Formats: sequence, structure tokens, C-alpha cells
Amino acid sequence: SATVLLILAAALASGVALALLPRAPVNRFCTAPSNRTGFLCDDRVTCVPASWVCDRVSNCRNGEDEQQQLCGDLPHSLPGYLVFHCSNPRSWVYADQRCNGMNDCGDCSDETGSLAACPPCGWEWWSCSPVHYEFCSCIPRRLCRDGIQHCLGWSDEFVC
Repeated sequence: SATVLLILAAALASGVALALLPRAPVNRFCTAPSNRTGFLCDDRVTCVPASWVCDRVSNCRNGEDEQQQLCGDLPHSLPGYLVFHCSNPRSWVYADQRCNGMNDCGDCSDETGSLAACPPCGWEWWSCSPVHYEFCSCIPRRLCRDGIQHCLGWSDEFVC
């Protein structure tokens, strides 16, 4: 019976030792709808857009996109792939807001220049110098020929 107790004690000690070993970090990078940077939920199937992480709405079944460990000290507590740092060192946006056509950084650094490395305007956009703060170097084509100036040279009304 002493041998059995020693075997049980050894098995229990092994189990505790294995539980205390650091676990390999879980890679949660994924591609969300519309080719956006995403966060992979524990179910290993659900991929939520980066900007849905730490938004106070649980999008993962177990709520891992809203956990304190992830959301406690934004943006520092987020994995680097979820964050885009604007040219202003104090400003950041979620990675899926980079190259989305909108001026999320406030200085267009998320849409233009070497930091963002965005492709040229897509087919749903018109390239021009916008007059509105919300756009950087393109406007949505739905704004073309709507009777309102959106581009400096009025190309959205006469050419687009």
C-alpha cells in the first residue's frame, strides 16, 4: 500500500508540475470579413474585426474579446497586430481602421504615407483632394454627382 501511495503522489506531483508550466501563447490573429484584421475567439472559428475588441460588447461566446487582461491598458495590453500607431505618438486606431478610406487618426496617417502603406483608391472610391475632414485622398463614389462639392477641384461633380 505504501508503493501505491508513492505512485499516486508521484502522479499528482507530475500533474501539478505540468499545470504550472507556462502555456504556449495562443495565436489569435485571423482575417475577419472584408479582409479586415481580426481577433480569433476561443472556439477557433469566430473571427471578430479588430475594432470590436474591447468595445464593451462581448462578440466571442466566452467573452475573451472583453477580458481585463486584454483590455486593461489600451493600447498597450492589446497584441501588436490589433493596433496601428498614428504619426502622432499619442494616437492609435485599431488595425482594421487603417486603409479603410476614413481619416481615423485625424491627420490621415492611417490612410496616406509610408506608415499606412495603403493601396491606391479602390473601385468604390474616387481619387481627389477631399474638402471634408473625414476623408484623406479618396471619397466614396456614392458621393459623385450628388450636387455637393467633396473634392477641391469639383472633380466629384464633373468628372467622376
